[in-house]
Amino acid sequence: MNAVFKREFKSYFSTPIGFIVLAAFYFFLGLFFSLIYQSGSPDISMVIMAMSTVAVFTMPVLTMRLMSEDRRQKVDQALLTAPVKLTGIVLGKFFAALAVFALGFAPTVIFEIIIASYVSVNVMSYIYALFGMLLLGSALIAIGMFISSLTESSVISAILTLVINILVLYMSNFASMINVSWIAAVVEKAAFISAAENFGESVLSVPDILYFVSISAAFLFLCVRSLDKRRWA
Repeated sequence: MNAVFKREFKSYFSTPIGFIVLAAFYFFLGLFFSLIYQSGSPDISMVIMAMSTVAVFTMPVLTMRLMSEDRRQKVDQALLTAPVKLTGIVLGKFFAALAVFALGFAPTVIFEIIIASYVSVNVMSYIYALFGMLLLGSALIAIGMFISSLTESSVISAILTLVINILVLYMSNFASMINVSWIAAVVEKAAFISAAENFGESVLSVPDILYFVSISAAFLFLCVRSLDKRRWA
C-alpha cells in the first residue's frame, strides 16, 4: 500500500492535476476568508464548510485518472498481478487522493492563527468543521474512484463523478418535490450537505461520522470488486 500511495501522490505533482486542484482550493479559501474577515466574523468553520461546493467540482479532477489511467495505458494487468492485495492498491490510491485533498485546507491553519491574534476563537469549532470536510472528501473520493474503475476514459469518469457529486451533496433540494413524506425525509437526511453542516455547527454526531465512513467503505469495496472482476476476466 505504501508503494502505491507514494506512486500516486507523486503522480499528482508530476502532472498539472495536483497543482490545479490546490490552486483552486487556495484561491477560493482566500476569497472566502477575505469575505469572512471583512465581515468581522471570527469563525473559520464557515470558510471550511463553504468549500463543499468547490470540492464537488475538484474531486472529479482529483479522481478521474486514479483507476482509469492504468487501464487506458494497459498497465493495469501488471498492477493487478503484482504481489500486493487489491485492497492495498485501492487504499494506496485512496489515501494519496485524500492527502492532496487535505493539503488543500493547509492555509486554514494560518487563517485561524491570524484571527486568533485579534479575537478569541473557538478552536474546537475549527477542528469539527475540518474533520467533517475530510469525511465529506473521503466519501466523494471513494465514489470517484469507483466510477474511475468502470471506464478507461478520464473524461467520462470526471463527468459522471461530477453529476453524482452534485446529486449526493444537494439532493435535499429535491426533497420538496417528493410527495411521499417519508421518502422526502430520507432523501433530505441522506444528502451529504445535511451531514456536513452539522460539523460546521460544532455538532460531533456519531451517526454522521458513521454515515460518511460507511459510504467511503462501501464504494472502496465496490472498487476492489471491480478490480477483482478485471483480474479474472
